[in-house]
Amino acid sequence: MAMDWVVFCKDTLSGDVVSGCLGHGRDITYLNWLFTAWGWTVAVSLAALTVALVVGSAIGMIRTLPDKPWLVRLGNAWVELFRNIPLLVQIFLWYFVVPALIPPMKAFPPFILVVLALGLFTSARIAEQVRAGIQALPKGQRYAGMALGFTTPQTYRYVLLPMAYRIIIPPLTSESMNIFKNSAVAFAVSIPELTQYALQVGEETARPIEVYIAVTVLYAISALVINRVFAHIERRARVPGFVSSGTGAGGH
Repeated sequence: MAMDWVVFCKDTLSGDVVSGCLGHGRDITYLNWLFTAWGWTVAVSLAALTVALVVGSAIGMIRTLPDKPWLVRLGNAWVELFRNIPLLVQIFLWYFVVPALIPPMKAFPPFILVVLALGLFTSARIAEQVRAGIQALPKGQRYAGMALGFTTPQTYRYVLLPMAYRIIIPPLTSESMNIFKNSAVAFAVSIPELTQYALQVGEETARPIEVYIAVTVLYAISALVINRVFAHIERRARVPGFVSSGTGAGGH
């Protein structure tokens, strides 16, 4: 079957082909709609990534506190809870159950609820990576911070975390790319992102192959951009010889 890429240049209401493929005002094309859906996917993914990094870093830190066993247990429970409930189930819990239990959240738009669900789900994975990164550091680094008179928060802020993040940049890259893939579950609560676009437009136009190819390309571009951004950060933040020695003979 021959491909018909002109489908993206058609008006979403009349089905007429629009010159230049981009409509204006209320007369939008499927290409306009595609870019709008991509924007929703990027917005959900980046907002959820921000939540995941902040919450995941905090949970990862408290899981390595040497003298707060109750906080360590709390952090462990957080990771076990959010890692062992499927993401789609968490989406429905945040969308239907949590607002019923916390009435003020009924006023939250679906976008916020999806971001919270995806961000907290990913935070458990990032927390595990942060914990592993901190524990991979030589113990002498913690003692050095204490010897300098740093408080525990200062030791983490100025000594442990800067080095731990350098170690975990590769797995963080993978999780950041996964967020774009996982954002597809947002269609379940009617967020007009790429997956919902593919489902609806493929049915409307009877051209699902062209639609799914276009959506796949945009997912791939999004993941590639994230990959390149983190690769640049890794190059700029690298401490020569640290990772190889830190993962091998104990570091310096």
